[in-house]
Amino acid sequence: MAVIGLAPTELGTQKISKLLKMYAVPGIIAQTAASLYNMVDSIYIGHIPGVGSAAISGLAVTFPLMNLSIAIGTLVGVGAMTLISVLLGQKNYDAAQKVLSNVLSMNVAIGILFTIVTLAFLDPILVFFGASELTLPYARDYMVIILLGNAFTHLYHGFNGVIRCSGHPRTAMGLILFTVISNAILDPIFIFALHLGIKGAALATVLCQMLALVYSLRFLADKKRFLHFPRPLFQFDKRIAKKSLAIGIGPFMMNTAACLVALFINQQLGKYGGDLAIGAYGINNRLTMLFVMICMGFNQGLQPIAGYNYGARQYKRVKEIFFLTAKWEILVTFICFLVAELIPRTAVSLFTNDPEMIDLAAHGLRIMNCGFALTGFGMVSSNFFQCLGMVKKSIFLSLTRQLLFLLPFLYTLPLFFGQSGVWWSFPISDTLNIIVAAILIINIFRKFDKLEEGGDASILGGTIQ
Repeated sequence: MAVIGLAPTELGTQKISKLLKMYAVPGIIAQTAASLYNMVDSIYIGHIPGVGSAAISGLAVTFPLMNLSIAIGTLVGVGAMTLISVLLGQKNYDAAQKVLSNVLSMNVAIGILFTIVTLAFLDPILVFFGASELTLPYARDYMVIILLGNAFTHLYHGFNGVIRCSGHPRTAMGLILFTVISNAILDPIFIFALHLGIKGAALATVLCQMLALVYSLRFLADKKRFLHFPRPLFQFDKRIAKKSLAIGIGPFMMNTAACLVALFINQQLGKYGGDLAIGAYGINNRLTMLFVMICMGFNQGLQPIAGYNYGARQYKRVKEIFFLTAKWEILVTFICFLVAELIPRTAVSLFTNDPEMIDLAAHGLRIMNCGFALTGFGMVSSNFFQCLGMVKKSIFLSLTRQLLFLLPFLYTLPLFFGQSGVWWSFPISDTLNIIVAAILIINIFRKFDKLEEGGDASILGGTIQ
């Protein structure tokens, strides 16, 4: 039987710069498209006649809950992708297929459970996250539909990552591009032509992801492909699940922390600026996430290359891919810094025509991103440790910015500077996080230098050796 997609052994032999281009470019396109996916929703929602500003604020209220949903998904998905990358490097193909089956079983179970629990307490949750009497109806209308499609969304994102790290980055990119383009087409139809408003935006989102999931299932069910579903389809291996969750706990805690931070941001902005300030943060968050997602695309390119070479004990190549990725991510975050400082009003005007919200969002964007220039280094560092299965370091680095630094500043600075104190919390936290990341990276590379090529890296504390 012919096999489609041989083991990606070029990850251990091909030139690093060529590999990063090969694996990162599809990821960058896909993640940029995913960010545009969310931005398109916000832009259309912000221009719904008569309710634009209130709907934007309602959408911003859902961010903590969306982050929590993402956290649940990454708990399974990120660990599985890392394991598959390393197992391919070790040429353990049967185990890689068992990991794939675990992704299916765990995502279905967790996705359905999350939906049931959240829908049962949706209104109290949204009020806790900052919804007011004005914004609660919009937040509820959006999240009910999103939650009903939650299990499909988790599977779509999980399988997209598996397809990418198993040697098919262009296919993964194509699926995301499909969801973006189809969402951009369906949004105005559902929102304006069918008069569904914010419900239409949510419906378009879920429908597009379900269609992409159908293709992903067909792709991974093809036995001619190198990595495909084993039989029986639904398998649960406690040992694989334990390893997967151990690796995924880092990004899970990072996204859970993001949920807590978004919750606290909404509460503080609501306290010092009301619904309009919450909406302004929603706009700024969407804009900043465009650049963050580009960095995530680079991280996606880094993941299989670093994981494979770490599994193959080629440590010089591991260091090389880190430095190359860090260079590009710093460039991306520096461009974000320039946009925020030079043309903030132009940027935020894409989302709303409300002059007061434009003023507020532009002021906040300039402050919150004034320390963003080097943030790419912190992003790639956290992801790097995750790729190597160094869970404690990944968790620590992920949580320092959000919990150890950002949350205390979000509480204390507004006491002295009001609403501006919320915005200033971001650059201060970013700067401190970069310092911590640099210390950890220097330390691990010194240990790499002491290891010979092919030496046992278990002494470094990874969980995937």
